[in-house]
Amino acid sequence: MSSHNALLKHVSIAAKDTSLVANFDIDGNIPGQGAYVVGLVSATADHSHQRRMGIEFMNGEAVSFYCFSHDGTEENFDLKGVEHSGNTITGNFPLSTVLGLPKGHLMTAFSDCDGRDYQANVPVDEAL
Repeated sequence: MSSHNALLKHVSIAAKDTSLVANFDIDGNIPGQGAYVVGLVSATADHSHQRRMGIEFMNGEAVSFYCFSHDGTEENFDLKGVEHSGNTITGNFPLSTVLGLPKGHLMTAFSDCDGRDYQANVPVDEAL
C-alpha cells in the first residue's frame, strides 16, 4: 500500500445517546488487501490511564471492533456498530469507553497497515 492511500484526513467524535460515534474520513478507500486499522487513543493528561479503541479491517471487511485499557481490560464489540462506505468509516463505540476521563484528557487518532504504524497523533474534533 502506498503512503498516499487511506490516510486519515479528518477524525471526529460525538456523544449520541449511549454511543461514542467516531467518524474517520480517509483519503482514498479502505485497502482491499491486507490488514488496516483505524482507531482512537484516549488518555489522562499525565498518560497514567489510557484506552485504545479500534476497528480492524482484513481485505476490506471489518473483522474486529474493540477497546482495551492499559490496565489490562479488553472489550470486543459487535461488528454491527461499524459502518463503512467509500472513504468514511464510522464506529459506534459504547460511551462507557470514554466515561471517567477527566476534563483535559487527550484524544488522538491512528491508523496502521499490515501491523506497521501508519499515522499517529492525528487530531480529533470532539463534541462530548
